[in-house]
Amino acid sequence: MSAVANDIVFAGRLRVAVRADDPLRRSLLCKSVTEAGHMVVDERDTADIVLADGGRPPQDVRNVVGLGIADDRLRGALPRDADARQIDAAIRAVAAGLIVRAPPSRDSGFGAMREADGHALLTPRELEVLAALAEGMTNKAIARRLDISLHTVKFHVESLFRKLGARTRTEAVAKAAERRRSDVVML
Repeated sequence: MSAVANDIVFAGRLRVAVRADDPLRRSLLCKSVTEAGHMVVDERDTADIVLADGGRPPQDVRNVVGLGIADDRLRGALPRDADARQIDAAIRAVAAGLIVRAPPSRDSGFGAMREADGHALLTPRELEVLAALAEGMTNKAIARRLDISLHTVKFHVESLFRKLGARTRTEAVAKAAERRRSDVVML
């Protein structure tokens, strides 16, 4: 790390120029930068870091943290919806001479569905597979009972996991029972 970068990092209070086309967004970013302990300066002043939101990056991209800007020349690149903590960490890292990139979004696989979709109906075949799971049957035994392939059973089990937000067979059965109790309408 260079002596200049070392001085900047330990100074704690960085001079940050905030660049955003939307005035409301600019004021929110300025507030976030100020609350993180940095000083907001005009771009004409000598800024340690430029925080650019959306649109196109500034001409000089050496010490720029871009929010929602897809440009590999930037030292810092975060998604537009990055929170204040992430922005502060990126500002400090770029000031120290590091390169910051947001991790690529990862598919969560068979994670729970959104609450609005959580009550998605189970298909009749999924209900049959769920009943067999409740009996403690193996995938192979379920395939024999329902006269379907082992691959199809695995597909239905994964679908149940996704719809119920479960990770194990036991958890799927428990969540289905809980869901059944909560879906009962009392008259």
